[in-house]
Amino acid sequence: MINTNLKFWRRELSLTQAQLADKLGIKRSLIGAYEEGRAEPKLTTLVKMARLFGISLDALVTTDFSKKRQAAAVLRQLQNVPALDAPTTVAAGTDGASLDKASGENLRVLAFTVDQQQNENIELVPLKAAAGYLNGYADQEYIEDLPKFRLPMLGQTGTFRAFEISGDSMLPIASGTVIVGRYVADWNEVKDGSPCIVVSKKEGIVFKRVFNRLKEAATLTLHSDNPVYSPYEIDVEDVLEIWEAKSYISSTFPIADLSLNRLASIVLDLQKQVTTMKKA
Repeated sequence: MINTNLKFWRRELSLTQAQLADKLGIKRSLIGAYEEGRAEPKLTTLVKMARLFGISLDALVTTDFSKKRQAAAVLRQLQNVPALDAPTTVAAGTDGASLDKASGENLRVLAFTVDQQQNENIELVPLKAAAGYLNGYADQEYIEDLPKFRLPMLGQTGTFRAFEISGDSMLPIASGTVIVGRYVADWNEVKDGSPCIVVSKKEGIVFKRVFNRLKEAATLTLHSDNPVYSPYEIDVEDVLEIWEAKSYISSTFPIADLSLNRLASIVLDLQKQVTTMKKA
């Protein structure tokens, strides 16, 4: 679909492959590979294409414009699509009900940044920026101002973001740890017990184990690893983003288990060793 649409719109705009490549900031050979179906454009390149053609990203990847030549011009006039140099964001679907929101069918915008090689960065949301994130999570300018880094071991699949957490609800992961999560587009795919960063209107940014109750009650149940804290539910309509934890960065090593039961076990082991030594 993308290859035929790319060829269609390039001809509609009377552009050569070289001219289109120049406008998109990529090599001409890539345009040929895209049009022949030998390669797939990166997400950032698709966004640039959609803006250049004056259509939505969704239309670019789902509508066969070669069969709708007359509708193409009308669609461009009806849609309010930002210019090519507008902020890089990704939108999915249209407005819908709670289950549509959970599956990504509802409008959900993801802003991100890329490096000079068009690789996505990992943006860090430090504690001091957590409050502003609730208003700026979909704002490209806000995202661009966040610290950025890359972790090659995470691979190229998915969009990642890092969040500094606070509190002791997820011990032994200490307060101040940075959780690196992968963006979850379809919340129905979250498996019970998955550690996730959940961004919501009421709770802000929290790190919890998520138990999926979307199909039964349109809610998520959030559990802490620290038994002192009780689980609680959050309505899907209150959720803004979910990032499944894939790694963490900490300057504090996990605290050893020094509970009374653990200490008793250590003493018992020592007593057994002393008894064995006396018999030897």
